Amino acid sequence: MYEHYSQPVLSRAKWILRLVASMRRALVVIGIALLAGVVGYHVLGQLSWVDSLLEASMILSGMGPVAPLQNDAVKIFASLYALMSGFVLLASASIVMAPVLHRFLHHFHKTSGNNLDH
Repeated sequence: MYEHYSQPVLSRAKWILRLVASMRRALVVIGIALLAGVVGYHVLGQLSWVDSLLEASMILSGMGPVAPLQNDAVKIFASLYALMSGFVLLASASIVMAPVLHRFLHHFHKTSGNNLDH
């Protein structure tokens, strides 16, 4: 997916396209996590679709719960969803930052004069 260190640094235009593609991937991950939360809150918590969206969005963004949870099943789901949301945050940030860090390291390697051909 990324160019080898012996290859030239990607042009700015192609790098921006790579960054946009990474952002799309991160949005897909976030969208799947949000959908799972909405369905879980709707089914287990018997919240309306709009309230389920609000609850899932607030948990996924790290803001915390909004509605009082009515039964043990939805409380367990909320606990697991909150833990998963932390992983989704880390994963989506990593997906977006990968092209940025790769470009930095690739450019640093090219300008440092180090030749690691082995």
